[in-house]
Amino acid sequence: MKVIKRILQKRTLANILLLGVGLFYFSSCSNTLNVVPDNVATIDHAFANTVEAEKYLFTCYSYIPSDGTTQGNVGLLAGDEIWIPNFRQYFQAANWTTIARGLQNTSNPADNYWDGRGEGKDLFEALRHCNIFLENVENPDKVRDLPLDKRTRWIAEVKFLKAYYHFILLRMYGPIPLIKENIPIAAPPEDVRILRRPVDECVDYIAGLLDESYQGLPAVIYNRNDELGRITKPINRAIKTRLLLLAASPLFNGNTDYSDFKNKDGEKLFNDSYDASKWQKAADAAKEAITDAEAAGNKLYYYLNPVFEMSDTTMTQMSIRGAVTERWNDEIIWGLSNSRANTLQRAGMPLLTTTMGSSSAYASLAPPLKIVQEFYSSNGVPINEDKLLDFRDIKKLRIATNDERVNFEVRYETARINFDRENRFYASIGFDGGKWLTSDLPARRDYDAYTVKAKLGQISAGSVMGLYSETGYFTKKVVNWESTFAANSTIREYPWPEVRLADVYLMYVEALNEASGPVDDVHKYLNLIRKRAGLESVTDSWRKYSTNPAKPTTKDGMREIIHRERLIEMAFEGSRFWDLRRWKKAAEMLNAPITGWDVNQKDGAAYYQLKTIFQQQFIAPRDYLWPIRIDELTVNTNLVQNPGW
Repeated sequence: MKVIKRILQKRTLANILLLGVGLFYFSSCSNTLNVVPDNVATIDHAFANTVEAEKYLFTCYSYIPSDGTTQGNVGLLAGDEIWIPNFRQYFQAANWTTIARGLQNTSNPADNYWDGRGEGKDLFEALRHCNIFLENVENPDKVRDLPLDKRTRWIAEVKFLKAYYHFILLRMYGPIPLIKENIPIAAPPEDVRILRRPVDECVDYIAGLLDESYQGLPAVIYNRNDELGRITKPINRAIKTRLLLLAASPLFNGNTDYSDFKNKDGEKLFNDSYDASKWQKAADAAKEAITDAEAAGNKLYYYLNPVFEMSDTTMTQMSIRGAVTERWNDEIIWGLSNSRANTLQRAGMPLLTTTMGSSSAYASLAPPLKIVQEFYSSNGVPINEDKLLDFRDIKKLRIATNDERVNFEVRYETARINFDRENRFYASIGFDGGKWLTSDLPARRDYDAYTVKAKLGQISAGSVMGLYSETGYFTKKVVNWESTFAANSTIREYPWPEVRLADVYLMYVEALNEASGPVDDVHKYLNLIRKRAGLESVTDSWRKYSTNPAKPTTKDGMREIIHRERLIEMAFEGSRFWDLRRWKKAAEMLNAPITGWDVNQKDGAAYYQLKTIFQQQFIAPRDYLWPIRIDELTVNTNLVQNPGW
C-alpha cells in the first residue's frame, strides 16, 4: 500500500484530533490569513509522540493538488488543450466550466487556492499546518521519542511543502503574502492584515526554503511499499527549477504590463526590468536537478518487454504512453500517490467494443484541432514547415493502406491530417480510423488492435449524457494500456506523474538556450527526448525536411523549436496552460477558436468539415493572474486585487 492511503487515513485522524480547536484554530480578523491560538494542551497532544506527529506530517502532505483528476489538475481543462461537452454525468470540471469558457470572476473564483473554494484547496490553511508542524518538531523538547534522523527528514519534507504551496500560489496569483510564521492570537489587527510581497522577493524566499530543506531529504525512497510519493532530493531540485524558470520567463521577468501594480503603500509588486541572469540561474538549477535525478536512477522510460507481437513503431508508442501511465516507472521523479488517475482514464477512453459500456468509457476529453496540428509530421518538423509532405488540405480524405496498418484500419477512410504524423501523435491521440492498442487484445498482434470509429452511429461516437468527443479526437495518452473498460472491470490506476525526467530536460534546454543560445547541451537533451519518440536530431530533421533549415542555429529559432517540443512532449499533462502564461503567449493562443470535426455526421465528406465549437476569450493582462475573491479584499483592507479584476 502506497503512501496515499496512509495520508488520507492519517489526515482523517488528525482532523478528528484537531476538531476540538476547530472553532478558533483557524479564526482571526481575516479568513485568508488566519492566526493560530495558544491552545497549548491540544497542540502538545498533537506532538506528544512520534505516532501523533506523523499524523500531522501527513496532514501537511494532504494539501498537494490532485493533479490526476479533471477537477484537481487546474491546467488540464482550464485552457485550450482539451474540450468537453456542456453536459457531463460522470465527472466535474469547474476549471473548464468557468475558466476555459471565460467566466472566471471575483465573487466566487473557480479553482480558488487562496481560500479553498471553487474546487481549490486552501493553501494558506496548508501553510498554517506546515508552520505549526515546524514550530513543534524543530523544538527538541517536543516529540521526545522521535529519532534525530527521522526528525531531520520530517522537518525537511515540511519545509519543502511550505515552499511548494507558496510556489503554487505564486504561479496562480503573482505576488503573494509570505507566511513565514504563524501570527499569534494576540497580534494587533494591523499585523494580521498582511501585504502581498513583490514577485522577486517571493521567488527568493521560496528558493531559500527549498535550499534549506534539501540536505535533510533522502536521495531515493527505499521503503517503496509505504513511502513512494514522499519528497526526495531530486523532487526538491525539480521544483526549484520550475520556480526559477517561472521567474525567468516573460510573465515575471521584465513584464511592463504590471509596471503600475503596487501595494497600498506604493511598493511595486513587479520588477519591470528584464534580468537575463535569471535564465542562467534556472539553467543551473535544472542541471543540478538532472544530476540528482540520474544519480537516483531516473532515466527516460522505454517499453522493452512486449507481451505479444509488436512492431518497432508500436514499441516506440508504448514508450511514450508508458512514460506517463506505467506505475512508478524510472522516468517519474515525483509521482503523486495522493492522486491516482481513474476517472481521468475513463473520461479519455472511447468505446471500442460492444463489451464496453458508456458508464466505463466516457469518451469526453477531446483535443481540439489546434492541438492535433501541433504535433510534428513523421519527419519530425512542424506540418507547415515540412517540404516533403503536403498538409495544406487537412480535411482531404485518404484511405489507409496495408503498410499503415499499425496506426490505421486498412481501407478505412479518414482525414489527411491523421496521416504521416510522428509517433507522439499516435501515442497521445485517438481518432476516427486510428488504432487503439490494449493489453486484452484477443489477436495478440499490434496491427489487429481495436479501431476508433467515431462517425455518427459508429461505436466510438459516444452516447447521450455528454459521453462523446466534441472534436472527434480522444486523449489516448492518459489511458493506461492495461486498463479494461468492460462492465464491472477495474481501471489500472497510476500515480499522477507530477514531475518526470523529460520535463526537467525540457526546462533545462529552455533556460540554457535563453542564457547561452543553442549550445551543445541544448541539442543533447532535446535530442534524447526526440530519440525516444523515434525522431532524428533537431539539426538533421530541419536540414533534411524543413523549409527553414537554419532555424536550430539561432537562439530565436531554437526557442520556437523548444516551445513546440515542450507542448508536444507534455501534452495532456496540464503543463500547456501554465507554459502559455509564463511565455506570455496565452493572449494569442487562447483567443483562437476551439474547432473540431462535425461529429454529428455519418458520411466521411460531411464528418470531416471544420466546425467551430467555441470562441474562447482571453483578456490580457487580466487573465494571466487569478482574481482574489472580493470578500478577502473586504476583510483584509491591505490586500490589492490583481490588475483588471
